[in-house]
Amino acid sequence: MALRSLKASLIVALATSVVAAVTPAGGARLDAFAGITLHNALMVVAGLMVAVRVVAERSERAAWICVGVALVTYAAGEIVWNSAFATLDEPPYPSIADALWLTFYPASYAGIVLLSRARFRELNASVWLDGLVGALVVAALGATLVFPTVLDATEGDAAAVATTLAYPLGDLMLLGIVVGVFALTGWRPGRGWVFIGAGLATNAVADSIYTYQSAKGTWVDGSIFDVLFPLAALLIAWSAWQPAGKRAPALDGRRVLVVPSAFMLGALALMGYGLFAGVNELAAALLLAAGLAIVVRFALTFREYLAMLALTRNEATTDPLTGLANRRALMRDLPAIFERATPEEPRALALFDLNGFKRYNDTFGHPAGDALLVRLGASLSAMARPFGCAYRLGGDEFCLLIERAAQMDAVIAAASQALTEQGEGFEVSSSHGKVLLPAEAADPRDALQLADQRMYAQKDGRPSGAGRQTRDVLLGVLRERQPELHDHLRGVATLAHAVGERLGMGSEELDVVTRAAELHDIGKMGVPDAILSKPGPLDEQEWSFMRRHTIIGERILGAAEALRPVARIVRSSHERFDGAGYPDRLAGEDIPLGARVVFACDAFDAMVSRRPYAPPSTAERALAELRSCAGSQFDPAVVEALEGVAAEKAPVELSTARRPS
Repeated sequence: MALRSLKASLIVALATSVVAAVTPAGGARLDAFAGITLHNALMVVAGLMVAVRVVAERSERAAWICVGVALVTYAAGEIVWNSAFATLDEPPYPSIADALWLTFYPASYAGIVLLSRARFRELNASVWLDGLVGALVVAALGATLVFPTVLDATEGDAAAVATTLAYPLGDLMLLGIVVGVFALTGWRPGRGWVFIGAGLATNAVADSIYTYQSAKGTWVDGSIFDVLFPLAALLIAWSAWQPAGKRAPALDGRRVLVVPSAFMLGALALMGYGLFAGVNELAAALLLAAGLAIVVRFALTFREYLAMLALTRNEATTDPLTGLANRRALMRDLPAIFERATPEEPRALALFDLNGFKRYNDTFGHPAGDALLVRLGASLSAMARPFGCAYRLGGDEFCLLIERAAQMDAVIAAASQALTEQGEGFEVSSSHGKVLLPAEAADPRDALQLADQRMYAQKDGRPSGAGRQTRDVLLGVLRERQPELHDHLRGVATLAHAVGERLGMGSEELDVVTRAAELHDIGKMGVPDAILSKPGPLDEQEWSFMRRHTIIGERILGAAEALRPVARIVRSSHERFDGAGYPDRLAGEDIPLGARVVFACDAFDAMVSRRPYAPPSTAERALAELRSCAGSQFDPAVVEALEGVAAEKAPVELSTARRPS
């Protein structure tokens, strides 16, 4: 409230000053009051405003002390001049008042520099150069307009020349510093900097007018231009009360280019003017400095562009999580290693896939999973550095390019150890596939395909404790009880694995989906043979019995802890995409993706297989049926992936191919 009252009072005082300044001759008493007493009072108030801010606020205190000193000494100069020298016929020049006025400049420089240090966390070299170019152009413009007249008027008196030139030169330096600060903000200054800039610009204009008119002998005390001095001081003081906070330079948007470009064009315009009309030595020196700064700025911009290009290339070939090279980098490096590989000096490629990582992720959460991948990636990189290069291909898949194939087995063993982690309640290991280059592959694509096949062969053949044993027992029971059902399940598993790969599933998720596809009808062991083998449609009571098989299957599989992820998919393997399925009437993405894959693959395999109640359909008709039901029974994305798999494989291969699981 007090600050608002002060603001209102200042506006009234300034208005009074303006009225006094424009009052016609004859109002001598009002002119004297406005020109001296009120003028001095406003200057003192400006200093007091900053002093109150210094006492009230601890932040940026040193900077505002300097600004306060600048305003107080300026006000003191005004008071000394108006009280001691203004009435003299030949006042001394320079005088003590000039010393006080000139103190304004170094104190202001110090304040602005301290404010910049307090408010900018980091400064970019190119931004500094933008500010320097702007400052030099502004100074050159002022030197071109003001300095010739001042030099002509003060010729022969060195002290007078130095003092007279000190004012516009000091103003131009201050304006240059403020232009530099504006550049540091990305040409988005806050209110505080705007008020400081406006105050300094007002003071520079007032000084320039005073200096020019004094040199010409046309300056009149009490004119409208007298108001500019207290106005400048009050604008600077008012900036002390604007909100401030640390901010980083805003180095984006059009202003980053438009404003510096405008200053550069201004420099070129002044240079062109100087070629035809000529400029004084100071302006020429400032323009030369501006030109050099522009050249350095362009050089720095080009260097920043090259650095950004290198960074972009590095990011494009680096895995953002682990910092290892990524798949793109592998595809770039593989041809080169093939060129270096010879029968006498072979190289090797090894692919690794983590075992148990999905369960770790599901148990402890994705952040913990990411942290584990970072840890394993660092271990693999440190181990591989003397022998070749390590890559993360995505998910939980890693790769090694080994330069010395004679050490291949030892390196792979060390890599497997680096990709192993265990703790209370979890164990993560890896499966791998290795290829000797060039003996076992003719090109990079063949090498990756062979390594992938060998990796999955090892992964699928690894012992997995009670989970695998339970799965093998259940499949054995199915084989003995219903050989045709067992074959159908193996066909669905093969197709589900291929569709899951096309959908981008990770190896652990593919493993769960494949097992769920093999076991999704395990609950039918609890359904009577008469219902399973009935040649005609089932009645409502028989359907009610049949719909229980997914719940029965979940109970059977859930008894083994290692198969519980499989059990969840089995329970939902007959849910429809529109929510009309069973047993829980889930819909859309609420249905686990693995269950949506199994449901579509089960339907396709059933249609292309011989059934007791219908002859087999062709693959084309089965796909057409799936397409017609996409969005109602089946997930459209899964149907699209299944069509892609069907386009790559023969129909007989889709229903009879077997992949170990």
